[in-house]
Amino acid sequence: MANASLPVTGVDTHAHIFERDLPLVAGRRYSPDYDACVEQYLAELDRCGISHGVLVQPSFLGTDNRYMVEALRRYPERLRGTAVVDATITSAELDTLAAAGVVGIRLNLIGKTPPDYRREPWQTLFAELAKRSWSVEIQRGIDDIAHVIQPIVDTKVTVVVDHFGLPDGAIDLALPAHRALLDLIASADVWVKLSAPYRCNATLHQARESLAHLREACGQGERMVWGSDWPHTRFEAQTDFAAQFAFIKALLPDDRERHRVLRENPMRLFKIDQPV
Repeated sequence: MANASLPVTGVDTHAHIFERDLPLVAGRRYSPDYDACVEQYLAELDRCGISHGVLVQPSFLGTDNRYMVEALRRYPERLRGTAVVDATITSAELDTLAAAGVVGIRLNLIGKTPPDYRREPWQTLFAELAKRSWSVEIQRGIDDIAHVIQPIVDTKVTVVVDHFGLPDGAIDLALPAHRALLDLIASADVWVKLSAPYRCNATLHQARESLAHLREACGQGERMVWGSDWPHTRFEAQTDFAAQFAFIKALLPDDRERHRVLRENPMRLFKIDQPV
């Protein structure tokens, strides 16, 4: 595999690729009626002057990561990946994903009853991920996310919280569940993606309110990254990549902080400056 030698101008840490005729899992919440291929995505990055991206396996494709892995293998100098896996995945299978550029897994827990992560085979999986310095990305509503991810955090694996933590609007210190998430972020290796404000029904003003709390919890922004959430499934008519890039620039007007969130932090978290 090629070395990640492309100069890093920015990293989009959350995008999905798929084709409408790929096999879809049963019980899915969404079925695409269009294609979102890797070349389209890279063109979006190029238009905004962003060098690197992290592909996130879409939930409707389940644990069949082959389409994403193929893209990672074609563009190792620009892309990393976050896979969806079974808890019983073997070490050899994780090695294969790692060789392609996968650096983490995702648990999409929207509308689901989470399993007991204190039990096997989850504990073994998280130990494997921690050993590899991979991250575990979580999509879950803020009302109980701190409770859900606590046993994952306890395994010492790095946890990444999607989409501002998914509050309805802004993070509110008057709400115990919101404070619980902030306390957990402040006390453990938990990162936050400043991504998809539309999934929180958040205005720019509300996103700024959330950012103020998250910045403090994340060590003054040391564990925050940005994601476009391209192609914005279910919200395609409301936004696009350019609009989301403009949003993060408005949210982070300070050049130093924006450089940290768009470049320094994601390079460290997703091993952008390391060879595949």
